[in-house]
Amino acid sequence: MTSQRLFDSAAARRAVAAAALIAAALGLSGCAGIGDSALSQAFVDPARYELYDCKQLEAERKSLDTQLAKLDGLMRKAQTGVAGPVVAEVAYRNDYINLKAQSRLAEQTWRDNHCTATPEPPAAAPAATKRAGRGAR
Repeated sequence: MTSQRLFDSAAARRAVAAAALIAAALGLSGCAGIGDSALSQAFVDPARYELYDCKQLEAERKSLDTQLAKLDGLMRKAQTGVAGPVVAEVAYRNDYINLKAQSRLAEQTWRDNHCTATPEPPAAAPAATKRAGRGAR
C-alpha cells in the first residue's frame, strides 16, 4: 500500500512540474509577441530623439541596427541549445524588445524630420602603381 502512495505522490509531483513548465512556456510565449506590437513603445521615452538632428539620428539608427543584429544572433545561437528557447527569452528578449522600440522611435523621428541618408563617400582609388620602368631591372 505504501508503494502505491509513493507512486501516486511521485506522479502528482511530475504532473505539477509539467503544469508549471507549461504555464511558464505560455507566459513566455505571451511576452514574445510584444516585441512587434504597439505595446513595445511603452518601453521607450517618446521624447528620446526629439532634440536629435538628422546626423545624430543617422548614427543612432545605424547603432541600433547593429545592436539588434547582434542580439538576434545571440538569440538564434541560444535557441540551438537544450533549453535554448527559454534561455533566449529569459536572457535576451527584454533587451530585444527595448532596442526594437527605440529603433522604431528613431525611424519615426527620422521620417518626421524629413531626413535623408548621407551618401557614402566614393571608394578610394587604388594606390598608384610604381612608376613604370623603375621596378624592372
